[in-house]
Amino acid sequence: MMTSQGDRPGVHMAAEIAEQPAVLAGLLDRRSDIAGVADAIAKRPPRFALLAARGSSDHAALYAKYLIEVLLGLPAGLVSPSTVTLYGAQPDLRDVLLITVSQSGGSPDLVEFTASARERGALTVAVSNTPSSPLHGAAELAVDIGAGTEKAVAATKTYSATLLSLYLLIDAVRGGKGADAEGIGELAQQALDGSVDSVQRAVDRYRFVNRVITAGRGYSYATALESALKLAETSYLAARAYSGADLLHGPVAAIDEETAVLAVTSRGKGGGAMGDVLDAVSSRGADVVAVGSAAADVPADVRIALPETAEELSPILEILPAQRVALGLSLARGVDPDNPRGLNKVTKTR
Repeated sequence: MMTSQGDRPGVHMAAEIAEQPAVLAGLLDRRSDIAGVADAIAKRPPRFALLAARGSSDHAALYAKYLIEVLLGLPAGLVSPSTVTLYGAQPDLRDVLLITVSQSGGSPDLVEFTASARERGALTVAVSNTPSSPLHGAAELAVDIGAGTEKAVAATKTYSATLLSLYLLIDAVRGGKGADAEGIGELAQQALDGSVDSVQRAVDRYRFVNRVITAGRGYSYATALESALKLAETSYLAARAYSGADLLHGPVAAIDEETAVLAVTSRGKGGGAMGDVLDAVSSRGADVVAVGSAAADVPADVRIALPETAEELSPILEILPAQRVALGLSLARGVDPDNPRGLNKVTKTR
């Protein structure tokens, strides 16, 4: 996607970040549509669940993996589409739930994998922002995240809307009505409004950094992955994401005074497990930005505190200031995040 002549750099990404509270509130109002899909799943209880996705949607799928395993008590895994599309594997998927997550719904490998899984007995569900997409046609059931057209190459509102859609779907499968998500639009607005100054401090502090590590545990590991992707694709930073547990199993040795660490620390079991990680990176001289509802309580050089919500919903709020940090760093480094080099809005792989 090329930025239109006369558009300021980053104007689309900034606008779409700001749209998210309204998008999330609107999605919550349409939860009955998602409940219908969940009811169809509940009537065909799966043995286990698989998730297929690429890019930002893959991070949303990882979030859904945690939801399925914790809230539904089902084994869940992320598939490798190339086992089918390149190697011609034909796994037995009877009584398996396959959720394919794709903002565009147009990646050939995801469409082919979904169609193949349906033929081989899986109950297939497409979660996408494009109801007219090939993916919706390939799947038996579909969830429209309804985020509206996204002009910036970097996914922002489609990512957070996908997270909420997946939460509402999985919560409804267990008989929930999304009660913990009530007011999520207002909380998202608070998260954006309340983090302006701390986001700017992070941008000012890290505009010249070249190496960033992002880390989170549990549900928030998805936030760490998505934050690293946003920093890499908008600011061309060497950003690497780790589970906090994996970071301590070796990679922490590479952290020093030249390393910036974005640590996702929300209240709950995942955020509580980040204590050893923060101690380890701080002891090595890393400069730490803490993002989350527990940010005020941890050792960090910059704290981006967010409203508290149920732990399984915290990634929806955590990603908002991280998106703005990526936007701010991109502009400060002279890059147009609406038109990153070598990228297109829809990436087609096989």
